[in-house]
Amino acid sequence: MQIQSKALPQSFSLRRSFESFIAPNRSRTETAHPLLLVAAVVLLTLFAMVEVDLHSAQLQAIGLLGHGTGIDPVFLSP
Repeated sequence: MQIQSKALPQSFSLRRSFESFIAPNRSRTETAHPLLLVAAVVLLTLFAMVEVDLHSAQLQAIGLLGHGTGIDPVFLSP
């Protein structure tokens, strides 16, 4: 008795299900999946937040970022 892997047929069925999201009048190269666009926007937003956090001292020095004087010290990180 030979054991067959189910991974290959499942990968083909997943591929067919993803291809169903593509409009029939457009080719694959013309469209981007909406989930890919959302993921790109989220990653770019997180990257921008990290960069602002890393360079907050320089941004405060040139006046692009507030000094945080109105923030209660309890809410500031150590």
